[in-house]
Amino acid sequence: MSIRYVATSRLPTQWAEFDIHGFEDIAAEKEHLVLTLGDVSSGEPVLARVHSECLTGDALFSMRCDCGEQLQVALKAIAEEGRGALLYLRQEGRGIGLLNKIKAYKLQDAGADTVEANEALGFGADMRDYSICKPMLEHLNIASLRLMTNNPRKVTALEELGIKVEERISLETPHNPHNRHYLATKAGKLGHLMG
Repeated sequence: MSIRYVATSRLPTQWAEFDIHGFEDIAAEKEHLVLTLGDVSSGEPVLARVHSECLTGDALFSMRCDCGEQLQVALKAIAEEGRGALLYLRQEGRGIGLLNKIKAYKLQDAGADTVEANEALGFGADMRDYSICKPMLEHLNIASLRLMTNNPRKVTALEELGIKVEERISLETPHNPHNRHYLATKAGKLGHLMG
């Protein structure tokens, strides 16, 4: 694995002052982050979120998905617990990239669901690679997770890498008229557990 630790700094947010750790994936030429709060290397399971980048949801407040809200709910939960980690992976659009995601949005505007749109563009339904998590967690001496996710495939993928997931915690966010079909597709076609 070509993940290299780069640096750590403070990151004050509205929820807490986190430590932000930068990592570089040399082979993929991508940068990834881990935000930590409190002592995550004690050996106790760490409240965590593995969050794939969603520029449209995380930064531009898109209502087409639940990504930005999930990011905020996770950071707030970690702050309330006083201890935890958020892995922020640069895997936009379930791994297809930002511009391809915009192309997928156009197909969705014409009636395709999120899975059909990705497949029409020649991609799999979910192209994310979670193997980048293992060296980042090892660098931070995080032994096991209490993972905030609705995606059982994410739990399986992490466990297959040898990452211990002690518990899966649902990550509930409100539905809106713009993301109802998207969330139904995540549940129906991608197996997400909503609730």
